[in-house]
Amino acid sequence: MSTRTLAVVSAGLSTPSSTRLLADRLADGVVAALRERGIEVRPEVVELREHARDLADHLVTGFPNAALRPVLETVAGADGLIAVTPIFSASYSGLFKTFVDVLDRDALTGTPVLLGATAGTARHQLALDHAMRPLFAYLHATVVPTGVFAASEDWGSGPELADRITRAASELADLVAARPATAAADPFADPTPFEQLLRG
Repeated sequence: MSTRTLAVVSAGLSTPSSTRLLADRLADGVVAALRERGIEVRPEVVELREHARDLADHLVTGFPNAALRPVLETVAGADGLIAVTPIFSASYSGLFKTFVDVLDRDALTGTPVLLGATAGTARHQLALDHAMRPLFAYLHATVVPTGVFAASEDWGSGPELADRITRAASELADLVAARPATAAADPFADPTPFEQLLRG
């Protein structure tokens, strides 16, 4: 059975968070859908709230610190990405946008992405298509057709949310399964001889 990596980015601000809950449900759906396709996946969850100061430092200095660097590498090296943000003022959160701003501009080129969003009211649901999709189109990511929005009332409203999660997860699984696995770069694969380093 082949394996893939899945990065799950949650920009929720509270603990517990409906944003993280949606991210986890989407990840579970993708894991199950890929397993049906004979692929094991290892989800790696990134909680942006834990790196808020690291992200601010990166914006000011232009460099990721030791805590943020592996997070950026996780997202850039993943075979698929789930990105979930709360919606404030009809758009993604500032924390979410800050994370996107510090990603390398080519980090998500061609990467299959499933978008999710949460809000207190359904009035914000268009933010998926009017704010998040253009952002990821700019990053040259491959966004699945179905985005998943969950307002407060969606969590106890029957099968509708579950059906959307299943459909979106299947779409991401199809894209991830269709592309070759992203191999992590081996820093020791082609070392520079010490003598060459001394010569400068």
